[in-house]
Amino acid sequence: MKERKISEEFLYRMKELLGEEEYEAYLKSFEEERLYGLRVNTLKITPEKFAEMTSLKLKPVPWIHNGFYYEGEERPAKDPYYYAGLYYLQEPSAMTPANLLTVVPGDKVLDLCAAPGGKSTELGAKLEGKGLLVSNDISNSRAKALLKNLELWGIENICVTSEEPKKLKEAFGDFFDKILVDAPCSGEGMFRKDADMVKSYEEHGPEYYAGIQREIMDQAVDMLAPGGLLLYSTCTFSVCENEDIISRTLECHEEMELIKLPFFEGASKGIGLTGCLRLFPHKIRGEGHFMALLKKKGSPAGCEAWGKNARKQSPLPEELSDFLSMVSKPLERSRIRIKNDAVYYLPEHFPEAAKGLRYLRTGLFLGELKKGRFEPGQAFAMVLKPEEFKQTISWEKQDERVIRYLKGETIFLKEEEEQVKGWCLICVEGFPLGFAKGSKAVLKNKYYPGWRWQ
Repeated sequence: MKERKISEEFLYRMKELLGEEEYEAYLKSFEEERLYGLRVNTLKITPEKFAEMTSLKLKPVPWIHNGFYYEGEERPAKDPYYYAGLYYLQEPSAMTPANLLTVVPGDKVLDLCAAPGGKSTELGAKLEGKGLLVSNDISNSRAKALLKNLELWGIENICVTSEEPKKLKEAFGDFFDKILVDAPCSGEGMFRKDADMVKSYEEHGPEYYAGIQREIMDQAVDMLAPGGLLLYSTCTFSVCENEDIISRTLECHEEMELIKLPFFEGASKGIGLTGCLRLFPHKIRGEGHFMALLKKKGSPAGCEAWGKNARKQSPLPEELSDFLSMVSKPLERSRIRIKNDAVYYLPEHFPEAAKGLRYLRTGLFLGELKKGRFEPGQAFAMVLKPEEFKQTISWEKQDERVIRYLKGETIFLKEEEEQVKGWCLICVEGFPLGFAKGSKAVLKNKYYPGWRWQ
């Protein structure tokens, strides 16, 4: 075992949980190197195509169709494809909850404890731009990181909030078709990957988190529409944070029933509760995780009061209309909103009635009106396809101008390249990175400063 202090109490409980033989196999897993994974953004590219074009040495994660392992010495966060939102760096087992929650285009989805966004990005990709994804994290600073990851991935139909679950429940009621609760937990499943989790565990153990989890689940159940699905997950082993939470939820909420999750090679069954899944690092090439799927009885009642509201369509400012004339991506004018000169494109099921919440984002940020001109936003660039913008420049990944653009530098076109006037969409091998404004052979860089290559 690698040198790290793990409480004797935890080790005793793991031995009780696993039994002598399996416990020894679990301890041996600490001698193995941690695993690194990335998940491909299916909104932008197929896993097969990405595997063909990347220089990373990839091996498929067997139970995740768009998941791959990569070598630890590689630096995928320093690759232009990362800045194009083609993949998310995520531990392989952590890919599983969002993978197992069935989401279809048009659903109204809540990721209740969403930061930093690994699971939300997958849920958003499944929606394919239709319906609504509300991603929430109680921590405002963590919610900002969540927002960046969602916008980097090109997910347009989002609302990002930073609220306590109770306040969300008061605002939404039983609104959501699908809910993911990746609950805060003691993190026992991450000890092998992250030694810092051990320190946190010593401060707050399973019993502390179980109280938080019970409260979160009560609020989540109340926000689930009849016929809706709720997936609960943790990255811990403790029964009191896993099966006990599910059993208690079923006891307190008779309208909920447990749905059996599909079994796959390397997964383990729940302890004393049929239908749940556990992942152990000595059985699977990943860290520790727990998952359970619940369904609310009844049939969906519809959401007429929340659906496509009749919105008054006001004339758009001339400078905004002029810019949008360069965009062929379909945009319903009635869903464009202007607030304090910021321009947003609202999701089709934007919750107009859910007021008084701390929103970090309501829909797709199109850009800002500034003294007679319109400046398009970074998020807008990330949802576009090259063919959806009038002027597009695409460079090969090896072109030194790609990195210079990502660093925020002014770019100069080559003599043999066609000169550009006005707004253009900058791409790497056909995948958008951001906007620039051309003046003959000079491109004024409009890449968002907060995202720049460091």
